[in-house]
Amino acid sequence: MKYREIKPCKELEPFIHSYWELKGDKLDGQWERNFPDGCAGLVMNLGDTCLTDNGSVSMEYAKTYVVGAMTSFKDSFIDSNTHLLGVCLKPASFANFYNYVPQGEMINHTVEFDKFHSFDVDKIINNQFNYLNQFFYNRIKRTNNQLQLVINDIHLTKGQLSIHELSKRNFTTVRQLERNFKKYIGLSPKEYSNIIRFQHALSIIKNSAGNRCLLDIAFACGYYDHAHLTNEIKRNTGLSPSLL
Repeated sequence: MKYREIKPCKELEPFIHSYWELKGDKLDGQWERNFPDGCAGLVMNLGDTCLTDNGSVSMEYAKTYVVGAMTSFKDSFIDSNTHLLGVCLKPASFANFYNYVPQGEMINHTVEFDKFHSFDVDKIINNQFNYLNQFFYNRIKRTNNQLQLVINDIHLTKGQLSIHELSKRNFTTVRQLERNFKKYIGLSPKEYSNIIRFQHALSIIKNSAGNRCLLDIAFACGYYDHAHLTNEIKRNTGLSPSLL
């Protein structure tokens, strides 16, 4: 499997994490697992029909799909004829480009986009990333993200700030914060914070090469104990910590 990521043009950096391309090779023929990261995205299939959402969704050639934020892991089948082109949007940035259903309705789902909003397969094949830059630049509907300051607080504290403290820092109510998160991200602020905390713990586990005990990592990331962290890892990845 060949995978690469490309950063968007400077004007789109506030809204888009990256563009990515995945191509299968002759040795592929297996399920690949993605973990929750709190982001929504779009995917166009440029290869054979591809199974995703743990086998429940078939992505067809030349069609564009909206991928909602995830609350658990998701498997996709990658074989030698797989060719996917995707866009990883920053949290709450979907509304900067599209007037679409609230993101709460998209959680854990991959849904075919209507043709009017989809990528043009004939144009995208020639120069993929230039096409995507132009496509999204022409569709910017708003330049602000009303959740950005809250999202910054969550990331700076590695997901360990309470929702009450988040609302207090950002001069809003817990109820309003939850409503906006459901609308623009699809997750509650607590769910999003838990994902960021899990991602932080995951990065420590991978970078420690077994040199830090799980209890130490659990305390550093704000978990109650070893069992709490283990349960969160299993819920988000379907794997035990030793298999990561």
